[in-house]
Amino acid sequence: MFLLDTMVLSELRKKDRNPGLVRWIGQQKDRDLFVSVVSIGEIERGICRQQARDAAFAQKLAAWLDQLLLSHADRILPVTIPIARRWGQLGAELGRSDADILIAATALVHGMSVVTRNEKHFAPAGVRLINPWA
Repeated sequence: MFLLDTMVLSELRKKDRNPGLVRWIGQQKDRDLFVSVVSIGEIERGICRQQARDAAFAQKLAAWLDQLLLSHADRILPVTIPIARRWGQLGAELGRSDADILIAATALVHGMSVVTRNEKHFAPAGVRLINPWA
């Protein structure tokens, strides 16, 4: 099972998607691809920031997010008590407790690999990584 990092979701929304990522996603079963509520929050923050610059584009992003929520409804992982505790442990160990560390904690608790291009943010957490861009 795989936990898709926010950058993966954003890349898949683009017209000119990375071919390696598209190929890798195409080789997986949908039921094995999960999203964290943390990514939903990161995307929502991006939509809100975009609203002031380009309201029409922000509206398109919001519609895309709504579709993502529908298509992954049964594969969106919440932050549970065990995840929150693991996140706190990782934050103490690593000296940072940002969204990537919370996503890493989610993957660790669920025994998943994180799919990302941003290996340097996740590697210190000791989570298994897959970089389809590589």
